[in-house]
Amino acid sequence: MRRREFISSLCGAAAVWPLASQAQQQRERVRRIGVLVPFSSEREFPVQDYLAAFKQGLRELGWIESSIRLEYRFAGQSQDRMRAAADDLIASKPDVIVVWANPAAAVLHERTKSIPIVFVTVSDAVGGGFVSNLAHPGGNITGFQNFEAGIGGKWVDLLREIAPHVLRVGFLYTPEIAAHALFMREIEESCSSSGLSAFAAGVQNASEIDPALSHFAREPNGGMIVAPSPLNTTNRRSIIQRATDLKIPTVYPFRYFCRDGGLASYGFEPAEQHRAAASYVSRILNGEKPGDLPVQAPSRYELVINLKAAKAIGLSISSGLQLLAAEVIE
Repeated sequence: MRRREFISSLCGAAAVWPLASQAQQQRERVRRIGVLVPFSSEREFPVQDYLAAFKQGLRELGWIESSIRLEYRFAGQSQDRMRAAADDLIASKPDVIVVWANPAAAVLHERTKSIPIVFVTVSDAVGGGFVSNLAHPGGNITGFQNFEAGIGGKWVDLLREIAPHVLRVGFLYTPEIAAHALFMREIEESCSSSGLSAFAAGVQNASEIDPALSHFAREPNGGMIVAPSPLNTTNRRSIIQRATDLKIPTVYPFRYFCRDGGLASYGFEPAEQHRAAASYVSRILNGEKPGDLPVQAPSRYELVINLKAAKAIGLSISSGLQLLAAEVIE
């Protein structure tokens, strides 16, 4: 090789080596993923199931323990704890943050406009103020929503089908959650068109749940709809037991309410969204912007009926409705 060609080749190699080294360092850099959880600890249901589904999704996409670091903050339902946990997580400067449910997502969205956020099981992402457009979220946030406002009318229809005697429909919800207020509006409209009365049973903490149900049950022919929220999930067994004791036909948002003794649910499997969230986290870690990733919704909703719960409050579920159910618990 001529001297001039050798020097030229050497210079070219010198230019490539730093780039290759940088690429290798990029691949080997540990990526940090924050997770803001609106439950008190990893031991609380359904935290372990959801975290397991999320980590499974990451593994399926090739992310191994040596390439990522997960940092959790368990905030419970206290707004003060959520704010403190969000601030602490932001201060740790993760590459992306995953957040569950409307209350925690609202706090986190308010506090950072730069760190990418992927939300999971958020109701009505547009109505809740997280994004302005589902197809093109823009900004630093995107994710997976569970229910749009129109689900409120479907819950009313299901309640009427299960308990035709119902003339009054209560909604156990959290007034501060914007999506819950939209659900309430849909429930009111559906009730009005069907000749029913709608009642708001707003609760902000566990101590208010029993009085709200007891107050609603003072008048006859009532049925209840329970909103999707960490508060209602945490207190699901006491809600189910009290509704059974008061003989209130009740529709729930998730299957696990029925498996714990609830009458009926119409919703989807949340663990599937947590596994799917890993795909958005992976894409963001690989350079995509959250604002370019469309907000996704469940591909199907399923009806679950608990016949034992129906018998406990004196209801008979029609065979036609049972045939429509994805699961009938006996």
